[in-house]
Amino acid sequence: MRQNFLIVDPEEGIDILRALASPARVSAMKLLHDHGPMNVNDISRALGLPQSSVSANIQQLEDAGLIRTERISAKKGNQKVCFPEYDEILVMFKKDATAANKTDIEVSMPLGLYTSCEVSAPCGICATDGIIGLLDVPDTFLDPGRMRAGLIWFTRGYIEYQFPNNTRLVGAGISAMEFSMELSSEVPGTAANWPSDITVSVNHIDIGTWTSPGDFGDKRGVYTPAWWKLKGSQYGMLKSWRVTSDGTYVDGVKISPVSLKDLDLGNHKSIRLRIGVRDDARHPGGVNIFGRGFGNYDQDIVMRLSTGR
Repeated sequence: MRQNFLIVDPEEGIDILRALASPARVSAMKLLHDHGPMNVNDISRALGLPQSSVSANIQQLEDAGLIRTERISAKKGNQKVCFPEYDEILVMFKKDATAANKTDIEVSMPLGLYTSCEVSAPCGICATDGIIGLLDVPDTFLDPGRMRAGLIWFTRGYIEYQFPNNTRLVGAGISAMEFSMELSSEVPGTAANWPSDITVSVNHIDIGTWTSPGDFGDKRGVYTPAWWKLKGSQYGMLKSWRVTSDGTYVDGVKISPVSLKDLDLGNHKSIRLRIGVRDDARHPGGVNIFGRGFGNYDQDIVMRLSTGR
C-alpha cells in the first residue's frame, strides 16, 4: 500500500486547488483511490457522467499532477488508464517565512527507513493496514515490508537512521540540530506507570537519555487505525532533542553537556540517529516509536538543522 502525501501551499499550488474545486473531479480521485487504476470509460460509468466530461476532468487532474495516465494495450486497441498519485493532500497555511525559518533545513524520515537495527522481543512492526511479518521475531525487522511502518516497538536494543547532512551542500555551518519524534515505553498490553530510559545518540555519541513515564492505552490515538486493538500501545509523547553549542536539551530542559562541537558534524557526510534502550538502563522499559498513521502526531522522525545563514 502506497503512502504518498502532497502538501500544498495555497499561494504556490493554485492550479492544484483549482483542480480540486470540482465535485466531479474529487469523486473521480476518490474512485481511483478506492478501486485502483481505471480507464475513462469505467470512471464514466461509475460516476454516471458523460465520457467527454470525464475526459476533460481527467485531463485537468493530470495537468495538476494529481493523477497520471498510461496507454495500456487492450482487446480493442490501447486504452488510457488513470492512476492516483497521492493518498493524502494537505493544504498548509504557513506564516510568512521568517529569517530563522529560512535558515532551517528539515528532513522527514519515514519510520521504516532505518539502516541498522539490533532488537529483542517483545518487538514488532505495524503499517496502517496491518502487522508486518511476525510478532516478537527480531528477524522481522529485516523484512522489506518495513518500509511501510507506522509503529515500531522493541524491548532492548536500537534502530538507527541515516540522515543526509545537507548543510554541506549549501556550504553552511550548523548552529543547532533538533530531532522530533513521538515515543512511549513498551510493555505487553499497556501501563501508564512503566518508566523506560530511552537513549538517543548521533554518530555513535550518546547525546542524552529521556525517561518515558509509561506505555499509553487509556484511549485510542488520534491517528491510530481502528483495527489496532485498544489494549495495544495507542500514542506517545512528542519529544524534541536539541543540540546546541552549549549542550543537549529535551523539550528545552538541558539533559547533557554534549554539544555541536563534540559531534563535529561538519566533517560528516551523514548524520546517524540511533534510538534505543540499553541493557544496563536503570529503567529498561522498552520503546514504542510512532510514525505517520499512528499515535497523536501524524509525522515521521523529523530532523531540523539550523544554519544561521
